[in-house]
Amino acid sequence: MINNILRILFFVTLVTSSSAKTNILLITVDDMSCDSVGSFGCAIQDITPNIDKLAKQGLRFKKAHVQVGNCYPSRNVMLSGRYPHTSKVEGFYQIKNIKYPVLCDLMKGGGYYTAIRGKVNHSTPYHPYDWDEDLTLLKDGKKAHMKDANTYYASTQRGIKNARSANKPFFLNINISDPHKPFWKPGDNHPTSKIYKANDVPVPGFLHDDPTIREELALYYSSVRRADDCVGAIIKALEESKALDSTAVFFLSDHGMPLPFAKTQLYHHSTNTPLIVSWPGVTKSGTINNSHMVSAIDLLPTFLDIAKIDEPKNLQGRTFLPLIKGDKQNLRNLIFKEYNENAGGFRNPMRGVQTHKYLYLFNPWSNGKRTMATATNGTATWKRMLLLAKQNENIKKRVNVMRFRTTEELYDINKDPDCLHNLAQSKDHQNTIKSLRKTLQEWMKETNDHALVSFDPNNSEVMEAYVQSKQLESDNRRKKNKKTSSPKVKKSS
Repeated sequence: MINNILRILFFVTLVTSSSAKTNILLITVDDMSCDSVGSFGCAIQDITPNIDKLAKQGLRFKKAHVQVGNCYPSRNVMLSGRYPHTSKVEGFYQIKNIKYPVLCDLMKGGGYYTAIRGKVNHSTPYHPYDWDEDLTLLKDGKKAHMKDANTYYASTQRGIKNARSANKPFFLNINISDPHKPFWKPGDNHPTSKIYKANDVPVPGFLHDDPTIREELALYYSSVRRADDCVGAIIKALEESKALDSTAVFFLSDHGMPLPFAKTQLYHHSTNTPLIVSWPGVTKSGTINNSHMVSAIDLLPTFLDIAKIDEPKNLQGRTFLPLIKGDKQNLRNLIFKEYNENAGGFRNPMRGVQTHKYLYLFNPWSNGKRTMATATNGTATWKRMLLLAKQNENIKKRVNVMRFRTTEELYDINKDPDCLHNLAQSKDHQNTIKSLRKTLQEWMKETNDHALVSFDPNNSEVMEAYVQSKQLESDNRRKKNKKTSSPKVKKSS
């Protein structure tokens, strides 16, 4: 009898201890600009009803940013709490034998059930990593289709169920593939709940209004709607599992749209992300934070704070839990950004600092001859811009900005969020650029950034030597990886 009572008490203690910790659900979308979301200013009415509902239930951060304009490094910042030059995840290659813990290690060590769906090999320094479960994998060993909204419902429901079976709170990272290319297209086996046509969509200020560009944007926005369908499926699974009230839901994009001047860049629309936090009983419904700048580097410290897990040493972000609870926080007036390498191993290093008013960018790769190797060079939009540049001087200038850039860029974000007017040479802004140079240099020193040796905007030899040395490192790494991955061929006798 006493043994039975003890067993019951032990079980109740287990359930109480697991339920006492807040569940955390991190939802990300892939390649979606902040202003593509209705509640963040999209001109298309009701384009993202599910995301907007989440925003209405929680808190929106209007000045949230990611650190990087491409996927692999950006997602590693979120889950490592370290800048790319610190974590060494600077491009699309694995970093093994790491000497720091990432989210999966820390949450598991704190008693959480950890599971991930989608972008699995882009979310940790190397793969496979020790998640409790990869929700992308189905029972038959196949992968759930990354563009199918129904599979996101099933994955989320399964993760919650398995966490409960383990008597643990959960950390689920559900990564939606849309609106990353390939975009939705007519006849697609994975439908979107609303199809947009060329005349329905807004053209971002950093692009030109052209029928061909509009056609590609229509496919993009139709894919944004499909991403929203996936968000709806995830939240439905959370509600039907009776987990909504005990879960802090975070939503954001890994960077801007996969079109020129957004993806693989550090412009305002490259990194501004639609961060939403909805946590019943904590966040106030429909609130907006427009006075504090937070970024992806702050996510891991915030998750640990919510979970009441001690931070490891040397995290480079800091918790914004006070802001989530409606309080104020000091030193939230700027964020730092960096870019190093594209998926093909080409180095176009950039560093940036953005304040409430200005964005300063340093581009040591820009020498007037070297061109920017970006993921958006294969888009219909870019190809159309190249064609139009032969006839239109204004478009030609934009093409040259995209291809060659200048060593320094300065933009007034409040007046020019599309970053069209570079103020770096403006006499009226020299004090501003000097101040931001100093701020960026101090950050580079503090974080031991290898790009610090190149930070001499007037010394082309120093900058060129740095870029060439980093490109050589990338070339040698890729050659080595190619050799180790190539099958051995038997020599003929």
